[in-house]
Amino acid sequence: MKRYLQVFLALLLCVPCVAQQNEELKKVDLFAGYQYAHLYPNENGQGWNFAVTGNVNRVFGFTGDFSGSYEHGSGLYTYMVGPTLSVRTKRVTPFVHALFGGAHAGEVNAFAMAIGGGVDMNAGDHVAIRLIQADWMSFRNAGESINGNVRASAGIVFRF
Repeated sequence: MKRYLQVFLALLLCVPCVAQQNEELKKVDLFAGYQYAHLYPNENGQGWNFAVTGNVNRVFGFTGDFSGSYEHGSGLYTYMVGPTLSVRTKRVTPFVHALFGGAHAGEVNAFAMAIGGGVDMNAGDHVAIRLIQADWMSFRNAGESINGNVRASAGIVFRF
C-alpha cells in the first residue's frame, strides 16, 4: 500500500511538466481486454476487463471498471468507479487509480475495492495498447474482509 502512495505522489509532482504539452486531449478512453485474477487463498480465474475513463484534463479522470473472472464454471463479477491520474507522453501513458464499488459471485454480493495502475503504449491518435494493468483488490461482506487478491489485465484502448 505504501508503494502505491509513493507512485501516486510521484505522478502529482509531474503535473506541471505534463500540462505544458499541446497535444489534443481525448475526452474518453475505452478499454477492453483479457484479465487474469488470483483470489485469496488459492483460486485463479481468467476472463475479461472493460473500463471507460472520462478525462477531465490531461492528468485527472473518472473511471468506471467492469470485469468478469471465471474458474470451474463459477464467476466473479466486479463493478467499480473512481479517480484516475495519468501522465500523458507521446509514447506511453502510465496511470494509477483507486476504484470502489461492488462484486458478485454466485449469490453473494460484497463491497469491492481495487488500487493499482498500468501503462498504455500509444499506437496512433485514437488507439493504444494496454501493456499491463495490475490491481490489488479487497472484498468485504458481512464484516469479513478478503485481502490478498490481485488481478492483471492487458488489451486495447480506444480514445475519442
